[in-house]
Amino acid sequence: MCGIVGYIGNKDAYPILIEGLKRLEYRGYDSAGVALINGEGTMNIYKEKGKVSNLEAIASQRDTSGTMGIAHTRWATHGEPSAVNAHPHVSQNGRLALVHNGIIENYASLKEYLTGKGYTFKSCTDTEVLVQLIQFMQDEYGKDLEGAVIMALRRVVGAYAIAVIDNDCPDKIVVAKKSSPLVIGIGERNKEFFIASDALPIAPYTNHMVYLNDNEVALLRPDHDIEIRNLDNKEISHEVKEVDVNLEALEKGGFDHFMLKEIYDQPRCMADCMRGRLLLKEKRIVLSTLNLHRDELINAKRFIIVACGTSWHAGLIGKQLIEQWAKVPVEVEYASEFRYRNPVIQPNDVVIAISQSGETADTLAAFQLAKENNALCFGIVNVVGSSIARASDTGIYIHVGPEIGVASTKAFTGQVTVLTLFALALAHERNTITQEEYENTIEELGKIPDKIKAVLGNNAKIKEIARALTYAENALYMGRGFNYPVALEGALKLKEISYIHAEGYPAAEMKHGPIALIDEDMPVIFVATHHQLYKKILSNIEEVKARNGRIVAVVTEGDEAVSNIAEASIEVPPTLASLAPLLSVIPLQLIAYHVAVEKGLNVDQPRNLAKSVTVE
Repeated sequence: MCGIVGYIGNKDAYPILIEGLKRLEYRGYDSAGVALINGEGTMNIYKEKGKVSNLEAIASQRDTSGTMGIAHTRWATHGEPSAVNAHPHVSQNGRLALVHNGIIENYASLKEYLTGKGYTFKSCTDTEVLVQLIQFMQDEYGKDLEGAVIMALRRVVGAYAIAVIDNDCPDKIVVAKKSSPLVIGIGERNKEFFIASDALPIAPYTNHMVYLNDNEVALLRPDHDIEIRNLDNKEISHEVKEVDVNLEALEKGGFDHFMLKEIYDQPRCMADCMRGRLLLKEKRIVLSTLNLHRDELINAKRFIIVACGTSWHAGLIGKQLIEQWAKVPVEVEYASEFRYRNPVIQPNDVVIAISQSGETADTLAAFQLAKENNALCFGIVNVVGSSIARASDTGIYIHVGPEIGVASTKAFTGQVTVLTLFALALAHERNTITQEEYENTIEELGKIPDKIKAVLGNNAKIKEIARALTYAENALYMGRGFNYPVALEGALKLKEISYIHAEGYPAAEMKHGPIALIDEDMPVIFVATHHQLYKKILSNIEEVKARNGRIVAVVTEGDEAVSNIAEASIEVPPTLASLAPLLSVIPLQLIAYHVAVEKGLNVDQPRNLAKSVTVE
């Protein structure tokens, strides 16, 4: 959830580090810090509460020279946001500086042990315990930096991605990882190395990258090959990958916020997601996963989808699609609960992990549990080379490009698109869908990007509707069938960035409790496109109207019945019921965005949230 950047080479490190932190700020933004070793061998450390710009303001008045350094932007786990708790943390002797993502679960017992050895602590963090433990290994056993790191990590329980520098060894950085992402970028002819939590901050400098595996420690020195060892001190070979990152996606492109840009990106992203997979002229779908694992997939007795947050909502739609077309039972599980309840997993199950980042800790752990039980592990992720991607037996990338806004938008539509393609292709292979429905759905799916553009054309009207919701304290979102998960997603978006309490429900459940909340101050947003259960949801809307609830409805173009009842309505183009979520979610994304902007909130970096949830 935090962000790490590091550099060692022949360039000035500080500009690389600070720009890298800005690109990683979506991962954590309650404090930031940087450690640099200058030409005289002096280590300079600057830390500040708040955003990277606060750190930059302080550091700009200080010595930022040097060709090596590490930096960090923090999302607090242990200890409140403060300059003292910010990374990098320093060893008691002042030699070592360390940045860390993850959680050291046994930090309390390690801290007690080190306190007994005379070590003192300035912060409330688990990270400071780790840097003191590395110093202890140097002092006690006379180890070099990399040896001390390996010895210290053998004592650690938990998750970590770390980078460590030693003032007495200004020609090396040591990095290591376990259950938290870390990538090493290789400069020309190994003259320089870049370190980051993901590829985004180092993509402007190199596309040659090495992804560390769990329990691996790497030694980085200019003009040397990378040396990687495991915690048994055994040398490990590594693969250098060429990573293609669209640098334009890292800029706002004239939009006020990344979130708005990413909402408007969705027509292009959907087309990218379907390119080479949806063959419109031939009216068929081609997926490599079905070619490579055909027997396991078409003979699967059950699919289990594990995910969190927005990805979980996409999974609920995927469940309906797979069951409707492929006639295979599907369970959708919160990954955080799945891994702890001793689930029954059979070898003929397929476990689908959905994660934008591919690093979501709970989802990755659930995936690993599935692998231990010999299920086929199927990943649906956005980030190439991510942990879930590498742990997968098979899977599909959503290919929507970097998503910077913390509130996921284009990743959701990308996930739903991939699940639609997979469900259709699987059903066709299993002969559980008619050729007519298969071809009609393919044809309509190809029209969805243009139909999303039409929805975006209503942005001005949606902005006006959102303005009327700005001062609400609560909101309910209702949907049925394929639109029920869309209601959940709309409520989540409003909560995430506007801080208005919102809940999503299947509309029929309203009478089982939520209807007690409805009065003239309660906005109720209905997703009521003209599909199955339309007459049912129309009745639900009448029930809210009878209690003076404020009704906003997403409806199909030309709808009169709902529009005549609602206080405001937003039209979307007609489409198949199975594809409705790809259109009906867009107005809900825009409503949340405009409410947050109207309230003067930080849309891209909402409080207490981070983009990549790499701790439990």
